[in-house]
Amino acid sequence: MSDPGGTVRCMSETSTDPVTEFVESVADERRRAEARELRDMLERSSGLPARLWNGGIVGVGDLHYRYASGREGDTFVVGFAPRAAAITLYGLFPSYRPEEEPLLEELGPHRLGKGCLYVTRLDRIDRGVLERLVAKAAKHAAESTPGSG
Repeated sequence: MSDPGGTVRCMSETSTDPVTEFVESVADERRRAEARELRDMLERSSGLPARLWNGGIVGVGDLHYRYASGREGDTFVVGFAPRAAAITLYGLFPSYRPEEEPLLEELGPHRLGKGCLYVTRLDRIDRGVLERLVAKAAKHAAESTPGSG
């Protein structure tokens, strides 16, 4: 969970629960297999190791942000949460305007939220397109944020 300032903390700083343990604890067998696949995909596409963040999010990279208001914090570059209803993917749209991402037309069935993407079944989307979205987001973070990754 976020602290009162809105920062998402890496669980490795506050818990001994590693990513593998978390992924293997996902109750639904299909969702657990999808979480394994997504972890591998995020690591492969970004070149960064996955870590467990609070709120049950597996994320890669480190991103420090600062708003014009002065509020700042740290989060992951790209991540996912294997929820019961859908897999939620975060960080794929650095502009926070996912409707401007042409790759989404090729992805397959999904829903958009504010800055996130929901996928109900990984086997119904084009995984190659998802991998390209992850790589694009990681590259954008590395180029636009000193010290990200």
